[in-house]
Amino acid sequence: MRFILRILICWTVFAPADGAGAGMPANPHLDDSFHLMYELRFDAARARLVSCRQADPEDSLCDAAEAASYLFEEFHQKGVLTSEFFLNDERLLGGIEGSPGKDGNAAFLAANQRARKMAETRLKTTPQHPGALLTLALTDGMQGDFEALIKKRQLQSLSFIRRAEKEANALLRVEPDNGDAYVALGAANYIIGCMPVYKRFVLWFGGIHGDRKKGMEQLQMAATRGRYLKPLAKAMLALAAEREHQFDLARGLFEDLNREFPDNPVFAHELSLLNAR
Repeated sequence: MRFILRILICWTVFAPADGAGAGMPANPHLDDSFHLMYELRFDAARARLVSCRQADPEDSLCDAAEAASYLFEEFHQKGVLTSEFFLNDERLLGGIEGSPGKDGNAAFLAANQRARKMAETRLKTTPQHPGALLTLALTDGMQGDFEALIKKRQLQSLSFIRRAEKEANALLRVEPDNGDAYVALGAANYIIGCMPVYKRFVLWFGGIHGDRKKGMEQLQMAATRGRYLKPLAKAMLALAAEREHQFDLARGLFEDLNREFPDNPVFAHELSLLNAR
């Protein structure tokens, strides 16, 4: 069960900013912040979120993005989104090596809680508010990742998985074209589908299912139609493709990422490893 949430990160669901539909303009500062995260410039990404809050103080995604920046930074430091980690079942099942950063964890938990409370408040007056549903899916997914990967508390993480999937599906009912909503669904389906049969059997009793093929299809939808999580979906799909020995697909995805984020050494390194293979 340890890697159920491994890729659900963050890992999780981002979509157009609070109140913005899939085809409507969103808070542009969120785009800038996520772009900086993919460049591994986490401090700059958080600084950009000051403008995000000034533009719309009620946008819960500003706080959710801040929480994501701390969790992404921790994952980057531990090399989670790399083939060295993702293709090694022992590491994937065992979690991160070393001790987590206490300061970053406290900041993540605080920002995640703020975002959740803002979204819950918005849903009391607007039950189908897309931005609020998105924020809850994101915060629950990240909390699940934190419990499973950082704290190694797999049982506690399971309830967050189910909640994040429920919220992602609720978001898709409101915004069927929201590609980012498929990140959480695709990651969960693929990762759980890769688990040994006996572990999947245990999860089945808890109402949690997995399907590797469906998971890759959902990640492909996010990698094609996503917005904030489109690069993350591409990276996850590329790593999944490597596991499935679909090396041409993986290479093409990492080539796209390397062109878009040339200053990110992780994408360049993964591409060089693929070419070497």
